[in-house]
Amino acid sequence: MNKKALATLSCIILSIIVFQSCSHINRETNISSHGDTESHNQGRNCMECHKNGGPGEGAFTVAGTVYQKNGNSTYPNATVKLYTGQDATGILKATIEVDGLGNFYTTEKIDFIEPLFPSVTGTETEHMPSALVVGQCNSCHGVTEDRIEVK
Repeated sequence: MNKKALATLSCIILSIIVFQSCSHINRETNISSHGDTESHNQGRNCMECHKNGGPGEGAFTVAGTVYQKNGNSTYPNATVKLYTGQDATGILKATIEVDGLGNFYTTEKIDFIEPLFPSVTGTETEHMPSALVVGQCNSCHGVTEDRIEVK
């Protein structure tokens, strides 16, 4: 086999290896928006499925469910904002719309190197007093912490 054919074959084999090794990564864009009704499993940890290699569409960086103050019904069309400071201070790093079923999610890159403080707005705004360093909101809220609630 000549050098050119060998180089071509090597490139093809390398491309196949790279493609196979990256095929488990879920790169689909999936972002919630007001009025959307495509989400499901309110209150569950979205990132159990929506993760790299998971069966969900898109690997979420932030996801959760917002409930009305009564804690039983979801709160559709609210807005979640992530700030670098408590009580909506500092730099606004992300704005995520809550869909028509009460879920919010994004596959956009969110940098958690600096802790972020969420604020959730319905007709009023609620602030989370502690910082988060990961975006799996329903892994704590509704499990070891109260649900995310807003008026």
